Amino acid sequence: MTTINLITKINAPKKIVFDLSRNIDIHLNSARQTNEKAIEGVTSGLININETVTWRGKHFGFYLTHKSRMTAMDFYDYFVDEMEKGKFKSFKHEHSFIEKDGKTVMIDNLNYETPFGVFGKLFDKIILKKYLTNFILQRNRILKDLAENQK
Repeated sequence: MTTINLITKINAPKKIVFDLSRNIDIHLNSARQTNEKAIEGVTSGLININETVTWRGKHFGFYLTHKSRMTAMDFYDYFVDEMEKGKFKSFKHEHSFIEKDGKTVMIDNLNYETPFGVFGKLFDKIILKKYLTNFILQRNRILKDLAENQK
């Protein structure tokens, strides 16, 4: 199991950050470099508890699909999306939001397992963990910019 933990400080109320974080259209914008599309389930707007979205994007030269379900949500503190179908052995992304003085600390906690035994572990160690970290950091930069510049 691999874990990625990221903390992003955002000068905006957590309700705004929370809603931007679960907005399908915002995710599509942040994943333009992978030609990501939402092809099934919730394909636009805000995703809610027990709803699914299936993403299709180009990663490592291949078009891959990843179906996630929103498995937990506590407005406006926490939500979890977990893979239902995709290339990972397991994939769980926890999103937490803490507000103090009108500013939000957004915490990403991603836990995943790769398939293919030792080969999957080697691929993760050499390439995948850094790739996923950068993918989330790019998403968080866009979320931060949008939240801080919202009128």
